[in-house]
Amino acid sequence: MLEVHFKDGARNRLHTHTTDQILVITEGRGIVATKDERHDVSPGDVAFIPAGEPHWHGAAPGHDMTHWSITARARTTVVGE
Repeated sequence: MLEVHFKDGARNRLHTHTTDQILVITEGRGIVATKDERHDVSPGDVAFIPAGEPHWHGAAPGHDMTHWSITARARTTVVGE
């Protein structure tokens, strides 16, 4: 489990994991997205990302966002956007 903090509008790149990932939003406003869907998230929200699903997450513009990332031992691969 990791706690990750994104500054105003920052996000990670489209990527996959070899295991499922759970994100628990603890502070701020953010976005969790796949190639096909985009969800606004806020404290208390939980996102489930299945293994192999290309996705990205980060802070919404004008907001910081912190989440807990729960992932078993996995390999992360950045994919083209």
